[in-house]
Amino acid sequence: MSTPPQSRRVPAAFALITAATLALTACGSGGTTDTAGGAAPAGKSAGIPTADVVSSVKKNRAAAALLPADVRDRGTLSLAASVGGTPPNATYLEDGRTVVGQDIDFADAVGKVLGLKLDRQTASFEAILPALDSGKYDLGTGNFGVTEERRRTIDFVTYINDGQGFAVRKDSKLAEVTDFEQLCGLNVATGAGTTFEVTLEDNKHVCADAGKKPYDVKTYAEQGAIWPALQQGRADVVMSTINGLRYAVKQQEGLKFLGEYHRLDVGFAFKKGTKLAPAFRAAVDQLIKDGTYDRILKKWGTQGSAIEKSRISPPEIKD
Repeated sequence: MSTPPQSRRVPAAFALITAATLALTACGSGGTTDTAGGAAPAGKSAGIPTADVVSSVKKNRAAAALLPADVRDRGTLSLAASVGGTPPNATYLEDGRTVVGQDIDFADAVGKVLGLKLDRQTASFEAILPALDSGKYDLGTGNFGVTEERRRTIDFVTYINDGQGFAVRKDSKLAEVTDFEQLCGLNVATGAGTTFEVTLEDNKHVCADAGKKPYDVKTYAEQGAIWPALQQGRADVVMSTINGLRYAVKQQEGLKFLGEYHRLDVGFAFKKGTKLAPAFRAAVDQLIKDGTYDRILKKWGTQGSAIEKSRISPPEIKD
């Protein structure tokens, strides 16, 4: 294992994002923009795209008519959002208050199609799905991949196709990861409560089966903390979202993307048996039809994640 010199620096943009992520606990107070207290880092927005691709979206009466009557009358839904990763996933601008990201744009656009106000509240990734099941929130976003395990207790409405991949420092001897045996003896960093953590833990046995030292899974509740761990040598490889990894390695020197490992549909998450799913599916399909969908993907550079139509809790993609 090669360890980079300790003098290697995390680029300023990601250092600021990480600092904001670790320092803030935000809670939306209405509307679709989160706010948080505390001092905000100075400077520009670290190159994060901020183009408005949502405000022109119009309400679609046919899609809105699919909402339950009580929701139409109330006109609001509570939305739990996982924030604190790196683009294109939801993150803070450097003001420490404004939340942006692909999930944010899709949720806001769907809300406009349905004529709903989304009361967005930030929550930790691993807490959102259990909170949906308890009824604390109406829906959740966090680049949630649709897996068979999750489908047992959660309903999904898909809006992109992303998945699992790996990234390393450029001095790593790893050229690709096609089998978990290639990770034996390494420190693998990933997000807590994610499909990546589950996949890594489920496959740890391959090292023992091969008579090799197991890899060590290092989980981080704050996604922004993963990159310093990799840059500073506390981790040898990162497993995360394909889109997130591609963005990160473009923004940081000395890193490389090792490629895709497993594709997954990604969707809005709801409590099992929700009556909201048909309306949300119709709203996503309307965004695809009117061109807003393509504009959101282009903004975040994720055109490779496009889907042709939204689906409700489809079976997990099997490679």
